[in-house]
Amino acid sequence: MRIVIAEDSALLRAGIERILIDAGHDVLAGVPDATELLRAVNEHQPDLVIVDVRMPPTFTDEGIRAAALLRSQNPESPVLVLSHYVEERYAADLIASDTRGFGYLLKDRVADVPAFLDAVTTVGTGGTVLDPEVVSQILVRTHRRSTLAVLTPREQEVMQLMAEGKTNSAIAALLHISVGSAEKHIASIFTKLDLTPDDSENRRVLAVLRYLES
Repeated sequence: MRIVIAEDSALLRAGIERILIDAGHDVLAGVPDATELLRAVNEHQPDLVIVDVRMPPTFTDEGIRAAALLRSQNPESPVLVLSHYVEERYAADLIASDTRGFGYLLKDRVADVPAFLDAVTTVGTGGTVLDPEVVSQILVRTHRRSTLAVLTPREQEVMQLMAEGKTNSAIAALLHISVGSAEKHIASIFTKLDLTPDDSENRRVLAVLRYLES
């Protein structure tokens, strides 16, 4: 296959290139950032793109955002994402859009050369390869979303104000409801989030954490 690699670590990039070349693949370009990746893809039109999640300049999510852009422009363009961690939001969106020709592996798996080469072949030929940890974290994130979806619009407003640190009386004043009504909404939120009374835990804090995680 004709492959473009985007990896900011020169040592790792060279190692991946050597593994692919020794396996008979043609590495068209090895680039250190997302900008160069997009330029290389436009120039070479590769059969497969291998991209790191964190790349310059901020080393946050440039790589996977570039992967998402490539997939939006050409959903049939195979992309294999490599990362030290799971970037849940973009990974979930990429998987939800179309799993054909898509892979997401944690870099620890690259140490297993035969498994890595199998993943390259699978993704490059339109298949799907997902690290079990990627699947696990996305399922957890989806569960959090579906849990909060059971809240009514009013309860979601109350939840947002709770997350801002507002007291029950402040929430009541801002929503133009009685303190008793605010307390009922909060009690309903606790019930729907399955936060039972427990002296060892602060249900308000736990509810806010779930809201922020979603």
